Amino acid sequence: MIEVYRGSPNTWECDEMGHMNVRFYVAKMMEGLAGFSHCIEMPHAFKPNSPSTLQPRDQHIRFLREAHPGRPFSMRAGVLEVRDASALIYQQLDHGDGTPCAAYRTWVDHIDTETGRLFSWSARTRAALESHIVEPPEKLAPRSIDPTAPVRGSATMADADTVGAPVLGNGVVSGDQCDLFGWMKAEMYIARISDAVPNLMAAWRENVAAAARAKGEEVTSGAAVLEYRLRYRKWPKAGDRVQVRSTLGDCTDKILSFVHWVIDPDSGEAWCTTEAVAVTFDLNTRKVITAPPQHMEALRALAPTGLTV
Repeated sequence: MIEVYRGSPNTWECDEMGHMNVRFYVAKMMEGLAGFSHCIEMPHAFKPNSPSTLQPRDQHIRFLREAHPGRPFSMRAGVLEVRDASALIYQQLDHGDGTPCAAYRTWVDHIDTETGRLFSWSARTRAALESHIVEPPEKLAPRSIDPTAPVRGSATMADADTVGAPVLGNGVVSGDQCDLFGWMKAEMYIARISDAVPNLMAAWRENVAAAARAKGEEVTSGAAVLEYRLRYRKWPKAGDRVQVRSTLGDCTDKILSFVHWVIDPDSGEAWCTTEAVAVTFDLNTRKVITAPPQHMEALRALAPTGLTV
């Protein structure tokens, strides 16, 4: 693999949990992808007026170890598979001591920046992609989410309404949230979800922590995402509305599963469909908090099941 990024998390990239927010994991991934574009004979891909670029379509992220402000990390990239107009890119973010921080597997499409349509790699770029084929570490493979599982053909607001998925977030895309080509930045999908989830989970997590404190444990509740799959379906532009609708997946007393959709309220079609696996943890010890049975029942009462990626 080849290094494509080196830096460290800024304090403003970290959230109330004290670690880098998922939004910036995707932002770093995109910066690393831009760096990698120079290695595959596409140095123009992320420059203004470029005729083509690389756009994520289907992505799996495994979060391995928290990233904290000011702690150095670096990213390496390689290729897992190449097709006519797309490629499966592997990126690995490592802490300064070499400990893995996150692993990404992302199908990226080669698209026309005017129309958004796919078109074939040039012979030169395809050869460069194939020269960077790598074998990723088995220990960093997807664990709780299968990134090869089929995705649904369509996802609409009517589908979310049918299962009673609650509205957790509403907003409008601003100009500063868009890239050079006018589309919303990839990191803003997961950012919208991250900002919306407390509307479902904040009070529940505090109740779980309160139950632990009642048993004499001194805990302060927080949350951490372990894995994510994102299916990027459409790309909003400035002024477009976004709405977050969510349901539960398979949950246990330790591991929580969610399906989040980011929807266009005007067309009724999904911008993005996702699956996430997360835990509630103690902000002091950074260890997972187990939820008592009555709290699991309360969680299932907060949101239905029924949505899929």
